Amino acid sequence: MDDLEYNAKLDELDHLLNDEDVTLEPTRVWDLLAEVSHHDLQQVGHV
Repeated sequence: MDDLEYNAKLDELDHLLNDEDVTLEPTRVWDLLAEVSHHDLQQVGHV
C-alpha cells in the first residue's frame, strides 16, 4: 500500500470513529486497523 492509500485509510478510520453522524461499523473499523497495522509493521521490518 502506498502512502496515499495509507493516509486515505487513516482518514476513513478517523471519520468512522469520530463523526457522530456516522453509524459505527465495527467490522470496517477492525479491517482498517488490520490494514494500517500491517503497513506500519512492514515499515519497521517486522512482516
